[in-house]
Amino acid sequence: MKYIITGSVGNISKPLAQQLVAAGHEVVVISSNPERTSEIEALGAKAAIGSVLDVPFLTTTFKGADAVYLMIPPTWTPTDWPAHLKKVADNYIEALSQSQVKKVVQLSSIGAHLGHGAGPIDGLAYLEKQLKTLAIDVLSLRPSYFYTNLYTMADLINHAGIMGSNFGSDNEKFVLVHPKDIADAAFEQLSKLDFKGHSHEYVSSDVRTYSEIAQAIGKAINKPDLPWVAFTDEQALQGMQQAGLAETIAQGYLQMGIGIREGKVQEDYFSSQSQPNGKVKLEDFAKEFVANF
Repeated sequence: MKYIITGSVGNISKPLAQQLVAAGHEVVVISSNPERTSEIEALGAKAAIGSVLDVPFLTTTFKGADAVYLMIPPTWTPTDWPAHLKKVADNYIEALSQSQVKKVVQLSSIGAHLGHGAGPIDGLAYLEKQLKTLAIDVLSLRPSYFYTNLYTMADLINHAGIMGSNFGSDNEKFVLVHPKDIADAAFEQLSKLDFKGHSHEYVSSDVRTYSEIAQAIGKAINKPDLPWVAFTDEQALQGMQQAGLAETIAQGYLQMGIGIREGKVQEDYFSSQSQPNGKVKLEDFAKEFVANF
């Protein structure tokens, strides 16, 4: 089988490519950075160097593939983040329609059921919706909040002795996932390719309260009294701006935080009675946090 992997050698795409190569498949990894070529080839995959903003490149790369793993690569440079996400999504749709690909596993997100009002998740929801216009089989993976996002709180922990954001109160439940568990879920679906029509699947590793998250991280880094503090929207926005995030990205994350705080982002996960299906639990990740703290 031939698979196209978008996302270069990121936290999900790299282990996914490794698993597909180990299973004996032909794997092509798309990256915008030519310096990634040797790293991709070291995985046993082929490198396709080009931009997701280049429809002819995408179309040519997609042709002949049995399936594509589709994700919108992260970026910190756009002046209009929503417009950028929409542009990449539209490019994917055009390339897929021209390349005759029949199977797609898309990286979407928890909260994609909303369609709007969830910051960057809205772009993934838009791609989910547009994929439904194609006569192909699509499985949209909807992972929850990445454990690895907690790394952004390292400076906050060091300088203020707290964790926090513009969402989260002590006993509220928060759904978490490890990128490796997402890669495993994508590998399982790409290996089987038995999904039909358009469907979605939630991917999560653990469900814990915010106080438990702070306690687990605090225990691992020898700060047992580490608390989770809910910030005002103004405080959260100011913190992101001071950290150097572009205004369009800071506003997007602020909106996502509001959606989490109001319960909208996670509502469909809980109402559908989804359960953690990943292997990496909070305490496992806390050990990783120490190594990168």
